Amino acid sequence: MRKLTAGLFAAAAMMTATVATAAEPIVIKFSHVVAENTPKGQMANKFRDLVAERLGGKVTVEVYPSSQLYGDNKVLEAMLLGDVQIAAPSLSKFKKYTKKMQLFDLPFLFKNMEAAEKFQQGEAGQKLLSSMKRKGVVGLGYLHNGMKQISASKPLRVPADANGLKFRIMPSDVLSAQFEAVNAVPLKKPFSEVFTLLQTKAIDGQENTWSNIYSKKFFEVQEYITASDHGLLDYLVVTSAEFWDGLPDDVRAEVKKAMDEAIAFGNKIAGEKAINDRKAIEESGRSKVIDLTDAERQQWVEAMKPVWAKFEGDVGKDLLDAAIAANN
Repeated sequence: MRKLTAGLFAAAAMMTATVATAAEPIVIKFSHVVAENTPKGQMANKFRDLVAERLGGKVTVEVYPSSQLYGDNKVLEAMLLGDVQIAAPSLSKFKKYTKKMQLFDLPFLFKNMEAAEKFQQGEAGQKLLSSMKRKGVVGLGYLHNGMKQISASKPLRVPADANGLKFRIMPSDVLSAQFEAVNAVPLKKPFSEVFTLLQTKAIDGQENTWSNIYSKKFFEVQEYITASDHGLLDYLVVTSAEFWDGLPDDVRAEVKKAMDEAIAFGNKIAGEKAINDRKAIEESGRSKVIDLTDAERQQWVEAMKPVWAKFEGDVGKDLLDAAIAANN
């Protein structure tokens, strides 16, 4: 009798443990490198809140901003190891997983954010999201920062004005080729060092979005900013294939829906911020904003367009054609 009772207690304990384990929520750690008040930071928090509202008890999202867990150079490795579940590095960070992502660094490929959005949401752009799955990376959506401008210590109106100047770039072969096309000197330096490099005249200029130029105060140490809209600076929200495929179907569907809504929210903020931050820079009087004439801008386009042909083999002609068509 005692053995039977003991056996029943043991069975009951095992059932309780199983129920408790099953009831534990799925934890999604979202690691990013920027502050919470940025478009990316606000998007991440929106995603967390939407998941809590719709999947409370089943899924918990923990957001770690400002490189609290990992920087952009380490976060993808951490994600593939299961230490975090979602990250959102810049598109330039994915070359080791697919060379096709170099498309987004090509100069003057998209005439504005509307064209970039049209491509990203179209068939070719959506297909790119799954292009790294065999490497274990799944794209969930594109998050905007904005179009890039060129700041410098001298006015830049035509390509010849950049001759011999040193520009900081992100680690990207495309961006190196872009500045070499106008006889400038590209230097791969960490984003965190840009202000000091500009302030000490160690570099002559840099390329960035209005929001980054404003938030990092680059306009305070650069006399001129050319409103070139020459490139795109966006992020890719990603997860690991192992984690994503391991989610129950109903949970995965709800998580993806929440992510889509959060990204749309972040992109709206990014668009508004680009307009407001440019205005704030102009009103500060610290840096002169140069608007190019159509003829001047066309000179930049013609000087940098050969970069497309250089990387067409890596990117793929079909993808390049789809991106060009998005401008129409």
